[in-house]
Amino acid sequence: EKTGKVLGEFCRCYKEQFGVALFNSVRYEIEGTGGPQAQLLHRKVPLDDHVIYSGNIFQYIEENKKWRNRFCVVPHNYGLVLYENKLAYERELPPRVLVNSAGYKILTSVEQYLELVSNSLPGEGPGAAGDLWKEVVLGCSIPRTFWNGWVCLGYFCVMTGKEQEKWRAVFQDCVRHCNNGISEDSRVEAPAFTDAVRMYRQSKEQYGTWDMLCGNETQVLSNLVMEELLPELRSSIGPRLKGKAPERQRTWIQVSDAVYRMVYELAKAQYDAAVAGCERERPQLESTIRTDMDQIITSKEHLASKIRAFVLPKAEVCVRNHVQPYISSILEALMTPTSQGFAEVREVFFKEVTDMNMNVVNEGGLEKLAEYMEKLSHLAFHPVKMQSCYEKMDQLKLEGLQQRFDVSSTSVFKQRAQIHMRQQMDDAVYTFETLLHQELGRLQGKDDLCKSIQRILERVLKKFDYDSSTVRKKFFREALLQITIPFLLKKLAPTCKGELAKFQELIFEDFASFILVENTYEEVVLQSVMKDIMQAVKEAAVQRKHNLYRDSVVMHNSDPNLHLLGEGLPIDWSEEYGGQPEAEPAAERRRRAKQVVSVIQDDEG
Repeated sequence: EKTGKVLGEFCRCYKEQFGVALFNSVRYEIEGTGGPQAQLLHRKVPLDDHVIYSGNIFQYIEENKKWRNRFCVVPHNYGLVLYENKLAYERELPPRVLVNSAGYKILTSVEQYLELVSNSLPGEGPGAAGDLWKEVVLGCSIPRTFWNGWVCLGYFCVMTGKEQEKWRAVFQDCVRHCNNGISEDSRVEAPAFTDAVRMYRQSKEQYGTWDMLCGNETQVLSNLVMEELLPELRSSIGPRLKGKAPERQRTWIQVSDAVYRMVYELAKAQYDAAVAGCERERPQLESTIRTDMDQIITSKEHLASKIRAFVLPKAEVCVRNHVQPYISSILEALMTPTSQGFAEVREVFFKEVTDMNMNVVNEGGLEKLAEYMEKLSHLAFHPVKMQSCYEKMDQLKLEGLQQRFDVSSTSVFKQRAQIHMRQQMDDAVYTFETLLHQELGRLQGKDDLCKSIQRILERVLKKFDYDSSTVRKKFFREALLQITIPFLLKKLAPTCKGELAKFQELIFEDFASFILVENTYEEVVLQSVMKDIMQAVKEAAVQRKHNLYRDSVVMHNSDPNLHLLGEGLPIDWSEEYGGQPEAEPAAERRRRAKQVVSVIQDDEG
């Protein structure tokens, strides 16, 4: 009943936002307002033939309260897969557990466990939660728990500190990747979905960033339902739980888990039906947009001018008194850790290529180069080597600003910056390998190879610096908007929200699917603060803070044919230069890739 109610309201929002997103997409396609062109190449064919990590880990089995050794594989899609043992994996037997870790937190200490679990369990204090933790970790040296507030994915442990650090980096990468589950390639469905989530939450007086906007669409909607449903469940079921504290907690976790799975299935069915309905209407909507584009734009601008006249004076006062004085402080808090993280990405890339160059010269031959390039091509997906970059974002603290602007957590911004870091690393690596591959046919001897690698590295680093500046400036602007816009909407709601209905009559009925009063109102509020945000980021660039480039700096004639190279087939270094037999059967190649191509190699063998 609760899922039906929440999804009914959400799907109404989604249908409204779908028309707006479709109009914006077609308008962008016709008018085109792209930013500066990226200098680095972007990998069009993903690396999907590799395993991020595999190894043994202990899993706690609830049924018999014992630890079992499992073989864990993390494939390229970052889903954790647990097998009975390594032999079961090699024989391609069905796995014991498949885990999508979106929205989960990795708890590695009793303090973290108590903080999160005590808030989730009905009528239990921290001491009771500690009893369950003690019961689980008995006989385990280094525990790890996956938990998101309503589902506990399980308890895992390893036996050494070195293993712990490795698995921690891997697990964090899994969560980071799975959290980023809504495809950004979609210009209609993705913005329609995220805007619908925002509008739904704002209708419940919930403004600001939301920590549970993570995973794919169905996971996000399940989180939306569980957020409302769980308090009701807790009050109705909590008093009926029997047994000692650990037993009551275990029962509650099972109940919560079962409810989440039911909600997930129901939410998926309703959301899929809503999306299918919108897709059926899409051809007709798109035809109307293309036929009446000019009239729709004119109508929207007329509506915006009326809303602007009503809202802008109030919004500007609010910006001047409550936002403008704090923009530079928020920007500085964002710039320092983010720029340090990108600088670390540059340093790691430089070091890896330089080490490879030295090793190729010392050990010799194209076969060695192929071996090292295979490893380098996966550098961005190497959780341990990238960890030093990601950790820089742990310094991000908005302190007093967080309370002032009602930002529940900085994790949204940390994770977004880390995703950008990984993308920049992969773009740099892909550009380097594409340029080097082009050069190899002309090289003669080791000295030539060494000089070429060095020269290409310098070219790629220049491109990296330019793109890094562009990506960071865009990230800073978006983060400032994410922090300030919800705050402004909440401040203005008492005086503006109730008056918006009167503007509905300004929209022609034929265009009502593409122009919404609420969206136009938000755009006006955004315009009221956008100028100050743009100015703050521009001033930071003019002062060359954190190696940011001014907007006027454009790289001209920089490898004009490079983007044509990026259109080619992916480079298979081992096949071209690794001395592999040409007639290797496809099935054998798949088996070898599955078992051998692993990003993290155990140095101690």
